Amino acid sequence: MAFINYITQIQFEYGAVRLLRQECERIGMCRPLVVTDAGVRAAGVLQKALDALPGMSPVVFDQTPSNPTEAAVRAAAAMYRANQCDGLIAVGGGSAIDCAKGVAIAATHEGPLTHYATIEGGSPRITERVAPIIAVPTTSGTGSEVARGAILIVDDHRKLGFHSWHLVPKAAICDPELTLGLPARLTAATGMDAIAHCMETFMAPAFNPPADGIALDGLERGWHHIERATRDGSDREARFNLMSASMQGAMAFQKGLGCVHSLSHSLGGVDPRLHHGTLNAMFLPAVVRFNAPAESIRSEHRLDRMARAMGLKSGSDIPDAIRDLNARLGLPTGLAAMGVEASWFERIITGALADHCHKTNPVIASAGDYREMLETSM
Repeated sequence: MAFINYITQIQFEYGAVRLLRQECERIGMCRPLVVTDAGVRAAGVLQKALDALPGMSPVVFDQTPSNPTEAAVRAAAAMYRANQCDGLIAVGGGSAIDCAKGVAIAATHEGPLTHYATIEGGSPRITERVAPIIAVPTTSGTGSEVARGAILIVDDHRKLGFHSWHLVPKAAICDPELTLGLPARLTAATGMDAIAHCMETFMAPAFNPPADGIALDGLERGWHHIERATRDGSDREARFNLMSASMQGAMAFQKGLGCVHSLSHSLGGVDPRLHHGTLNAMFLPAVVRFNAPAESIRSEHRLDRMARAMGLKSGSDIPDAIRDLNARLGLPTGLAAMGVEASWFERIITGALADHCHKTNPVIASAGDYREMLETSM
């Protein structure tokens, strides 16, 4: 049986951050903890969100690391409880939003965070007691504002997924204005994250036509606007479409992802300094080639359908087109340029085989398959 569920309320427009207090009132949130990071605060974006909360006294946690950790979740959860907060507002990229989801669990559930990880059988343990979340994305990449999952590095250094419909934010405020002026490198890396979500979920074999349609439209928007947004941070049309691609990728990936994310999750746990979106961009060409022979890919012409959305002649053109786009965006030439070493491969492969995205790829990869993808991506 196919299970299809889209439940997030989304406010999407330039200036939508002004609706933040309205959404708090709708949800019944009176004393929120705002989860963000130092960069969002320094850029003045946090202040725009705080200015949209007149008459409220939010508490701010601004120590979210670039890859959110269990330690950061613990610190924010302690602040949440100490200040008797009744909800969370995540202001930032996927790191801040995922950190807030971790806090939503930790502040309301007993035991270590790993107890609730997907691969530990923890999804059913996440209950309706989770703290409500309002997500305000400031990048166009993860789409965590409309997703049921979070990726967190736990104390034993594994990068694990936490998934529950209870974790879906009660509201997503998507204001492209908050992304104007985002640095070019970050725009490119997060934009490729969104594109990877659209492509990989479209290749996933599960039956979900609504997700497929959302993913293809998101891919077209992302592919045709990422260079403009990267080149000119003030391009309003490009920023609008890239934020939409990010949102759509996450709406669609409820269907499942695959080897791109198995590898990037695992490698991100081995070296937390590596940017998730950039890793996805590095792995996409190899994974597309690996998936090409799959029956579900061939019989449903999925690569050719993606190629049409990308303005390419055929599906066989996709891997090289992605490599060329990465180069034009100024992203690394491969994993080696990011400091990845072949000596890490065994740990990466072990983590990829255990990742929650491993079994939703159209072809179940072996350890040898993952090794070949790593070698090709170096």
